[in-house]
This record gives sequence, structure tokens and C-alpha cells, in this order.
Amino acid sequence: MAMQELTYREALRQALADAMTEDNRIVVIGEEVGIYGGAYGVTRGLIDRFGAERLVDTPISEPAIVGAAVGAAMTGLRPVAELMYVDFLGLVLDQLANQAAKIRYMFGGQIGVPLVLRTQGGTGRSAGAQHSQSLEGWVMHTPGLRLAMPATVADAYHLLRHSLTLPDPVVFIEHKALYTRKEAVDLAVPVLPWGRAAIRCAGSDVTLVAYSRMVSVAERAAEALSNEGIEAEVIDLRTLNPLDMETVAKSVIRTGHAVVVSEACLTAGPAAELVARITEECFDFLEDPVLRLAAEDIPVPVSPALEVATIPTVSLIQDTVRRMLNR
Repeated sequence: MAMQELTYREALRQALADAMTEDNRIVVIGEEVGIYGGAYGVTRGLIDRFGAERLVDTPISEPAIVGAAVGAAMTGLRPVAELMYVDFLGLVLDQLANQAAKIRYMFGGQIGVPLVLRTQGGTGRSAGAQHSQSLEGWVMHTPGLRLAMPATVADAYHLLRHSLTLPDPVVFIEHKALYTRKEAVDLAVPVLPWGRAAIRCAGSDVTLVAYSRMVSVAERAAEALSNEGIEAEVIDLRTLNPLDMETVAKSVIRTGHAVVVSEACLTAGPAAELVARITEECFDFLEDPVLRLAAEDIPVPVSPALEVATIPTVSLIQDTVRRMLNR
């Protein structure tokens, strides 16, 4: 049966297994991805099916992992490189931003880099300032890198499956607080094509634009607002490159109001770019300025109470929408 009940973690594992079965060029490399099964258990058991030649445990060297993946991709493989945390992205920016993102262009299209960099981001586990960041803005800022950030179990499966068919490097950021989320998933048919945003809740009063874990926060806020007579439309971007501004613009033109919700830092973050794009494309239809709700511009605290206070919450979204609509 194509329809299965899976957790977010299991959907990612199934996507890797199905893709590796269909394409023997796909290899997974990273710290503890083989015998241990990955830092968050995504690759658990895959080494028993595909062997140590395709589930490669590496030394503790992020530059070596991504550098090897770039070379492997250039010479015919489709590597999946895993970084335990997106916080380690700074260690691989040369390999990723200066090499993987640019090789196709610098070689005139003769060589591509079809790799997928899987990593984990976001708050929710009290992991401290060096293991809780949301650094998708770094990736968005680099031309040549695709960026997927699934919010649902179905998208965890289908976006990863599609990522493993693309000719260019994809950074695939999984939110560490979503791994236990469980849903029924149709493995045969994706809900939407790659690069298309999803309307998770329909509404006519305000558009809430979000991605990754903030989608579920926005959905809960929309439900609470509905009880007050305010109908919020929730848009899940699904991918940040490509960015589906067409779906966002259609919604904002209809509602006349927009709030962008992101777990990344406020200053110069993805929310700032989204607000600018919405303002540019929908200016004549906006009844109020577009607002952004994002993380505080501070290192993420390890204290659970303080950690929660640094990112957008359901109540913050509610209060913001009420003020915007003068309700």
C-alpha cells in the first residue's frame, strides 16, 4: 500500500531507502550514519540493507564530509552528506558555497554537483547556543544552492525524494523538533510539486507565511484566531529556493494583510527577505505594512523557558494579528 502511517524520521529513512534501491549511485556519508544510524536515527538500519560501501562513517571533520561529497558528485555519484547540526555550516562554507554552488557555472554546465546536504536545525531540545540555530538565511544568500525545509511528514518524504533527482546541490534542513511528528503519507503521489508552496489553512483576513516548524505554530494560531472571528490563511513555503512567491502573492492580494513567521533571527533573516518581496509584489493591495515575527537576535539560551521565549509563539502571532486588524 502506498499510504503509510509514518513519523517524520521514518519518512526520511523511507525516502533514502527507496531512492537508494532505485539508484545505486546514491551513497550516504557522515559522522555515525552507518552502524549508529545517524545522530537522530534517520539512517538506522540502512547499513544492514545497503552495506558499509553506501553508508560511510567518516571522521569528525565536516569539511572532509562535504568536500568528499562534492568530489563524489562531480565524478558520477549522488552523495547524501549529513551534518549533525546546521550550526556546523560555517565549517563547510568553502566546500558548499564556493565549490558546490558554483561548479556548474564555472565549468559552463559540463559538470554538475548533484549532492544533498542533510542537516538539522532549530530550537526545542535545549541544546544550547551552538546546536540550536536556524541558519537557512546563509543558504538563501548563496546562488546555486537549492533549499528545502519540510514541515510535514509527507513533505519530509517527497521533498527528499525529489532532491535526490536534481542536478544541483540541495541543502535539506530538517527541524529537530519534528522527528516524532506522525501522519498518514501517500508514498506514491506528492501533494504538490517541488518548489510549490502549500496553503495549509484557508482564510480571508490575513496571510501567515511560514516554513518548517513555524507552520504548525501558525496553524495553531489560525485555529485560535478563528474562534475570535478572524480567518487566517497559512502558507507553508516548503522550499526557500525555489521560492513560490506566486502562491504567496495571490493570497496577500486577496487578504490585504500579511505576517511572516520564522524561527531564524530577525535581523537580515529570511523573514526580512520575504517581507521585502511581498511588499514589492503586493504593494498596491496591502492595507497595512507587512510584519515579520522571528527569533530574538541573541544566542539561543539553554534554559527551556528562555529558549521558548526567543522564538515566535501562538500567542505572539495572535496578538500581532489582532493589532494589525484592530480587533
